[in-house]
Amino acid sequence: MTPQRVNLITLGVSDLDRARAFYADLGWTPVDEQPGVVFYRMHGMALGLFGLDPLAKDQGRPGATLGTGAMTLAQNFPDREGVDAAYAAALAAGATALKSPEEVFWGGYSGYYADPDGHVWELAHNPFWTVNDDGTLTIPDPA
Repeated sequence: MTPQRVNLITLGVSDLDRARAFYADLGWTPVDEQPGVVFYRMHGMALGLFGLDPLAKDQGRPGATLGTGAMTLAQNFPDREGVDAAYAAALAAGATALKSPEEVFWGGYSGYYADPDGHVWELAHNPFWTVNDDGTLTIPDPA
């Protein structure tokens, strides 16, 4: 049986210096930097930035063309103002606007941007979930 968890998300990037600068402009501070890779601590897990070619080699697929895939990374906020502020900060750091924050069909508020490598981030306020003071998320058990 495999544990239900994610410990590390690694994003393949075409230009590590550009990606590092983008996340620095968001206010993120690396916890570990090694040749060709940067890691950020994120409340019990980590995010890594890794050059595309070295990542393909590390996966055992040297020469493979890696894309961004069909996935979204998300940050939840305790209120709409937090979503708006984070969205504005991302655009100021060089993100590409995909969808401005707005009310959504499921009763929340969210918007999307892409980082310089096309990795899609959702910024959301879900009134049915709790964002704790330390940034962790509590999803209530179904009734």
